[in-house]
Amino acid sequence: MPSRRRTLLKVIILGDSGVGKTSLMNQYVNKKFSNQYKATIGADFLTKEVQFEDRLFTLQIWDTAGQERFQSLGVAFYRGADCCVLVYDVNSMKSFDNLNNWKEEFLIQASPNDPENFPFVVIGNKIDVDGGNSRVVSEKKARAWCASKGDIPYYETSAKEGINVEEAFQCIARDALKSGEEEEIYLPDTIDVGSSSQPRSSGCEC
Repeated sequence: MPSRRRTLLKVIILGDSGVGKTSLMNQYVNKKFSNQYKATIGADFLTKEVQFEDRLFTLQIWDTAGQERFQSLGVAFYRGADCCVLVYDVNSMKSFDNLNNWKEEFLIQASPNDPENFPFVVIGNKIDVDGGNSRVVSEKKARAWCASKGDIPYYETSAKEGINVEEAFQCIARDALKSGEEEEIYLPDTIDVGSSSQPRSSGCEC
């Protein structure tokens, strides 16, 4: 059977329930947004092909449930990750304060070979809400936190409006590529990697 060579890059998105993890993933992969909210149960993933320097990569983006009772499901999903995305809602101080917990949880569950240098990206989502008047976490505060954790790249996004989503995921893909744990996979030409990777949830986390 004919095959083509790809490199699989695994990305994990973490953050409190309701911060927009699923919406960010859907906006990036499918260019779609839904106002219907349905919490992710367990984990879902989408894939998207990206190209860097004439090489084809398959970005496998895992969206894990933010509810604490599902965190124990994470071990299998975290293993082998090439980049971890920490998402919070700029209108929720609690979701920002919990970033450190999610970061530590990831390092414990994923056990990367080089935890000090493992690539993280932080996204402050929902900058569109109420025209920005209801935000409680300033960009300065968020950037200071990222700087204190080893200069983690930081992006402010609106999954609803599509603001900075593409740019954030381009950074995520580059960082995943740099982590050096890429896995060569072989897929038959007849398989469309996008067709079988729709989320099981009918709605999304917005």
